[in-house]
Amino acid sequence: MATTQSEPRRSPRSRQVGRPRRSEEALLDAAATVFVASGVDAPVREIAAQAGVGIGTIYRHFPTRADLVVSVFRHQIEACADAGPRLLAEEAAPETALRAWVTLFVELLVTKHGLADALQGDRAGSDALHTYFVDRLVPVCASLLDAALEPLGSATQVDAYNVLKGIGNLCIGAAADDRYEAEVVVQLLVTGVLAPPPELP
Repeated sequence: MATTQSEPRRSPRSRQVGRPRRSEEALLDAAATVFVASGVDAPVREIAAQAGVGIGTIYRHFPTRADLVVSVFRHQIEACADAGPRLLAEEAAPETALRAWVTLFVELLVTKHGLADALQGDRAGSDALHTYFVDRLVPVCASLLDAALEPLGSATQVDAYNVLKGIGNLCIGAAADDRYEAEVVVQLLVTGVLAPPPELP
């Protein structure tokens, strides 16, 4: 049947729209999984195997390990930031949403383990990534904190930046100590943050 003028011609490439982006995200997800299990020094072949691609595909997207590590971390930051509003909408209680998000944040910090070594010699890149981390995640944490505290009729005695900083400090060394359950301790911190301030005598 002939194509009429009212029927738009389909480009052979139209099906490819969005595929490179999805492919890169799949590589980043695979790399994040490997980093959590083996650290950022994991062999590229391990990442390629996790992603189901050849080593050349990894290097084509990320020419250096620093490029890969930074891209993974930015990807994880975005996923963590996007999860905040979604959890608030899905969970019945804001406190449940906050605690679920904090769990994701702890996982993000595990992925970040070894980042400084991977970016050795690139102070500007490391500083820029830290700024991006703070700018994206502190407002998300603040909105979750506010929502969790509203039903209690109270306000937190510490701001979102310090909550995230405290969580980060509690996660230091967790990857190297199998006996240390950082998630348990972090959730105790959240309980303290949500508790009403003690009454002064």
